[in-house]
Amino acid sequence: MRKLLGWLFVVVLAACLGSARAQDYPNRPVRIMVPYAAGGAPDVLARVIGQRLSDSLGQQFLVENRPGAGGVAATLAVAKSPADGYTLLVPDISQLAINPFLFSNLPYDSVTDLAPVSLVATIPLYLVAQPSLGVNTLPELVALVKSKPGQLSYGSAGIGSLHHILMESFNAALGLQIVHVPYKGSGQSVPAFVGGELPLLVTALTAVGAHVKSGKGKLIAVSSGRRSAQTPDVPSIAELVPGYDFSSEFGLLAPARTPPAIVAKLAGEVVKALKHPDTMQRLAPMGMDLVGSSPEAYAENIRRNLERFSKAVKISGAKAD
Repeated sequence: MRKLLGWLFVVVLAACLGSARAQDYPNRPVRIMVPYAAGGAPDVLARVIGQRLSDSLGQQFLVENRPGAGGVAATLAVAKSPADGYTLLVPDISQLAINPFLFSNLPYDSVTDLAPVSLVATIPLYLVAQPSLGVNTLPELVALVKSKPGQLSYGSAGIGSLHHILMESFNAALGLQIVHVPYKGSGQSVPAFVGGELPLLVTALTAVGAHVKSGKGKLIAVSSGRRSAQTPDVPSIAELVPGYDFSSEFGLLAPARTPPAIVAKLAGEVVKALKHPDTMQRLAPMGMDLVGSSPEAYAENIRRNLERFSKAVKISGAKAD
């Protein structure tokens, strides 16, 4: 009985201390780590959300860019930081669900080393075709590819990128042979497509939208599980391949064992930040669909993605080492 009472006392004390920490949190600046260079979607998202959190919580949320190595260094730095809510991470799907299957000795675990706070936003990718191909629909493209196996190619943002993996899953699902041409990011693949070097391209709408408007490309399909509100006339690949769903995702995470009360407080503030008119106005041009989930829902999302990408990365054959 004494042991039971002692254990209950410890549990209650820990809960009280966690609640007290949450009430006091934050009492100094908070660092938000971004695994990419300034200017990209994760960076812009982190800065917009960081500003909203600064305004609502009364402390600075400072963005630190740490690009390179597929985001491994930045993710590991957050995972090893004190579990106090003062070091956060804004990753995309690569760090959480693709890297575990690209790297044979990844120095962090997406589930055990990080505490999910909220799934913040998603961005679908688009399959874009040269007008000269003469296709206007996804079935037409599939028919063309089957009539010319191995003769058409697509450009991606690199080996192991979401662009690469989703297209190889598309190939496998329909028995297609579209040849992969990897580039170092969309900054290279989009100009190559516009210059006529590629018949097909996978990229975000923001990267190719202006070229589509000028008639230099056709949006054939979107990679998300359903049509995007931004392009309601563009079908989802899932309409042809049931269950297909590959979008870039951006979330907010803390080190594992961060007090649940602090995690919950941050999640609530993120949801409020995403509903702010200024947030929507600034992020809409990025092609983002704003989410704002609970920590539990984001944790489940990560687990589902790991299961899905364990198969998708294997299909792609991509390896980082």
